[in-house]
Amino acid sequence: MAQTNRLMETRARKASISAHGVPLGYEAELWAMVDALRGATDIVEYKHLVLGLIFLRYVSDAFERRYREISKERGVGAAEDRDEYVAHHTYWIPQEARWELLQRSSRLPTIGQLLDESIVVVERDNPTLRNVLPRGYGKPMLDKKRLGRLIDLISNINVGAQDADSNGILGDVYEYFLAQFASAEGKTGGEFYTPRCVVKLLVEMIEPFHGRLYDPCCGSSGMFVQSIKFIDTHDTGGGNSSRARKYIRIYGQESNHATWQLATMNLAIRGIEGRIDLGDSFHNDRHPDLKADIILASPPFNDADWGNEGLMADHRWRYGGPPSANANFAWVQHMIHHLAPGGVAGFVLANESTFSSHSTESVIRKGLVEADLIDSIVALPGALFYSTQIPACLWFLARDRKRCGEVLFIDARECGRMLDRTHRELSDEEITRIAETYRKWRERPRMLPSPKSPVVCRSATTEEIRRSGYSLAPRYYVNPAEKNVDDELFDVKMKRLVAEFQVQRAKSGQLDDTINANLKALGFELKND
Repeated sequence: MAQTNRLMETRARKASISAHGVPLGYEAELWAMVDALRGATDIVEYKHLVLGLIFLRYVSDAFERRYREISKERGVGAAEDRDEYVAHHTYWIPQEARWELLQRSSRLPTIGQLLDESIVVVERDNPTLRNVLPRGYGKPMLDKKRLGRLIDLISNINVGAQDADSNGILGDVYEYFLAQFASAEGKTGGEFYTPRCVVKLLVEMIEPFHGRLYDPCCGSSGMFVQSIKFIDTHDTGGGNSSRARKYIRIYGQESNHATWQLATMNLAIRGIEGRIDLGDSFHNDRHPDLKADIILASPPFNDADWGNEGLMADHRWRYGGPPSANANFAWVQHMIHHLAPGGVAGFVLANESTFSSHSTESVIRKGLVEADLIDSIVALPGALFYSTQIPACLWFLARDRKRCGEVLFIDARECGRMLDRTHRELSDEEITRIAETYRKWRERPRMLPSPKSPVVCRSATTEEIRRSGYSLAPRYYVNPAEKNVDDELFDVKMKRLVAEFQVQRAKSGQLDDTINANLKALGFELKND
């Protein structure tokens, strides 16, 4: 352990540590050590155990800082007064749950039980954390020696000199680990994490300086965290999170309880206040009267199991009832319903949302175009997401548009660089170029793309979009030569593929349920004989 301590201290001294998203330097090596301790533990369960420990370290650090301040000012006795912490928006940590005690007990065989008991008392004395922290450290199947070594590793994350605020440092570690867990989980990782570069692009284009910010499927709260970072970065006063809290009011909802826990901890570890509710936004909308100034979201792609039963005549479906086998346009209309007059929305959808031939989706797209709600569509490069290889795009809607009767189409499919064999990432420079392209278009009557950038764009009129059959695929407008490559032949290709699958099934007597589910989501389905 001494060797590990020295390694972490050396890495910490060499790293340029920032509370505003600058890499810590030793994050990757820390992750490698943490991941090596997983053993036989399921990656999904391990994720919650690790992130829960980081959060416990954070709340204990914040408590200790306040404890020392009070002790210096009024003595140790006053430092044990719970009200002193509540008044300063600091979590009160009972003696038996403080990190120092947990660290000293890390090699005891009862460490799992001690952690579970600590979580119980922390939640008991801090009502806002009730049901937020993970449990299960005391499970017999969990290797307690590995758990103890994990506590030691997290204890040795250096938060900077002179007792700097640990929420920035531990928040960066938390965010980095979210990405690593999403990558490790693969297809299920998209349930809680949208790649940081995609979130950053959405935020940079929307510029959420003030107002009510809403995400109806908030995952681990990445949209909110990045929005606060944006305000801090653009704050001429030097970057002050209290300024962000003053001008932004956060409202979120998440249907998965474990992901809701991650979201709540992610905000708390950053010192960000917000209302994150648990529940299904379609069937149990926890913000029914909210009209948001800004909406940022990354809904599940092509969700075929969104439970449209009982919602066919829902008041949110102003532009048409969404298909039962695909929730894309249910999410779109849910967000429009919550958009305030003058509000803007930016969200991620699967690419086929821009040109799918499903009759209901075509009707809804037509309604959105004729209502002049669509501001811009951005085609993204492939391989950005951990959970799927489905091509994606960004939609931007606005109630009070600056360029009425036009839509800006941006083709960014050639952007990004491959991080490994399967994952791509947009650079900060590319994000800036795309965002500036959008902002300049809104401000100028004429705008040409930069010849230095792989970002190409074109502003199309409503009449052009009508002539296209209300297709919103950027390549249709930006690269007319591609017009007939996919969009117009999509139905023909899909019908041919379905027929071929039908023949194959007849020969083999078997059907891949996954393939059929995906076809159904696109408006095609293999028929039973």
